[in-house]
Amino acid sequence: MNNKDEYYMKIALEEAEKAFQKGEVPIAAIIVKNDQIIAKAHNLKESLQDPTAHAEVLAIRQATTSLGGWRLSGSSLYVTIEPCPMCAGAIVQARIDNLVYGANDLKAGAAGTLFNIVSDERLNHRLEVNTGVLEKECSQIMKEFFKKLRE
Repeated sequence: MNNKDEYYMKIALEEAEKAFQKGEVPIAAIIVKNDQIIAKAHNLKESLQDPTAHAEVLAIRQATTSLGGWRLSGSSLYVTIEPCPMCAGAIVQARIDNLVYGANDLKAGAAGTLFNIVSDERLNHRLEVNTGVLEKECSQIMKEFFKKLRE
C-alpha cells in the first residue's frame, strides 16, 4: 500500500461521511487523473430515488463531463467499498485503468469477492486492482451506519 493510495482513500472517506450524514449508505468514490481529482461522489440512491445513483456511477458521470469524453483511460478510481456488478461494469466500460478500494463487499462485490468483472479476461478491458486500502476505516463507517439504522 502506498501513501498516495491512502491519501486519496482518506478523501473518499470524507466524502462517504457526507453520505452518512444524509442517511445514504456511506460509500464514496473519487477519480484521479494526472494526480488531480477529476470527480468526487457519494451514494445518492435514496436522495435521488435512483437505483443507479451509486458513488462510482456518479463519479464516472462527473469525470466524463469534466473531460468531455467517455474514455477515462489513465485514471484511477478510489472507492471505499468494493464495487457491485453494475458499478464494476461501468468501470470497465469507462476504461479506467486502476481500481483501489477499501473493504470487500461480501454480499455484492464484483472486483474479486463474489465476481471479478474488472479482471475478467473475456472482457475487452481489465484493470489493475489494489484492495484493503484503509480497510478498517472503510469497514467501520459502514458498520456504524447500519448500527444507527437498526436503532
